[in-house]
Amino acid sequence: MAGIYIHIPFCKKRCTYCDFYTEVAPKLIPTLVDNIIKELEIRRDYLQNEPIHTIYFGGGTPSILKIDQFSKIFDVIYSTYPVDKDAEVTFEANPDDLTVEFFNSIHSLPFNRISIGIQSFNDEDLKRVNRRHSAKQAIEAVKNSQNAGFNNISIDLIYGLPFQTLADWEQQLNTALDLNIQHISAYGLTYEEGTALWKQREKGRVKSIDDDIMNEMYLLLVKKTKEKGFEAYEISNFATQGFRSRHNSSYWKQSAYLGIGPSAHSFDLKSRQWNVASITKYIDAIEHNTTLFEREELTLFDRYNDYVMVSLRTLEGIDLAFLEQTFGQELKNYCYENIKSFIDTNKVIFTNNRLCLTDEGIMISNQILIQLMQV
Repeated sequence: MAGIYIHIPFCKKRCTYCDFYTEVAPKLIPTLVDNIIKELEIRRDYLQNEPIHTIYFGGGTPSILKIDQFSKIFDVIYSTYPVDKDAEVTFEANPDDLTVEFFNSIHSLPFNRISIGIQSFNDEDLKRVNRRHSAKQAIEAVKNSQNAGFNNISIDLIYGLPFQTLADWEQQLNTALDLNIQHISAYGLTYEEGTALWKQREKGRVKSIDDDIMNEMYLLLVKKTKEKGFEAYEISNFATQGFRSRHNSSYWKQSAYLGIGPSAHSFDLKSRQWNVASITKYIDAIEHNTTLFEREELTLFDRYNDYVMVSLRTLEGIDLAFLEQTFGQELKNYCYENIKSFIDTNKVIFTNNRLCLTDEGIMISNQILIQLMQV
């Protein structure tokens, strides 16, 4: 089973915390869409005819596209690739795009899951990080999605925003959990070097939330989502029964995927490759019937590190039997010996031949992972 990721690298404005490749260049959208279609055709053999069980439009802001642009992309996907009848088909969206008119325009498309980039239900938070929507629009976006027939709705939230308190964060969670959604992705704010928010911190205009408060915010997130019937199936992802993100889960399970568009990443189980992070260079390459990318051939240690890094973050943890079968007894023993001290201190649970983080272990997950990496 495999997935297709389509990167739409356009935004109407740039958030201060964002370090993803995006552009504010709406005039290039039609040309980029045409070249995304060409890349899908050029790379039709990359997944070796594996059934496609997830399609994901990410960004940027995919909801910036028009109905006919989505339709063109879907036409080539469904005519070129063996897409499962029950494939999960997701698009990311900004709340202010999700109007009744927008949903009326896309009702004929195969989307069955929506991921809404809300980040906060507090207007002051939204202004500080340059989000373009309001708290009211965020709530309306969820309700409009539900009224349009979507019953698989995910929202993104960020905790640890500048000046945010634990009480503020609790209010955010209460608002989110009252909306009858099926999935939450919640991330602690990071100050990525070079971003506008990082520069503000360097100038003393904002400061990072204390680590102890960040940990309390995370534990509150786990507690309140659990009370509402969500499972923490990955450190930052919470879903009600049957509504895990199949696309993201396929990344964590080391499934193959094809990334289309500028800066999109692909994985064929043996190597990773990533397209050039430039719309103009990407378009020029595709128009010459090629793609401009870098490739990394993965060693045994690379694949082991990838598996350990993503698996430990999930509810199921590291499967030692799978690890031994896939990477050999020596690396299995290396993993177990280097995590044993964390088992002894109740940071990791060892049960059914699996290694899983406890709540205490989640707080120091990066420290644990460093010990497991094979350099």
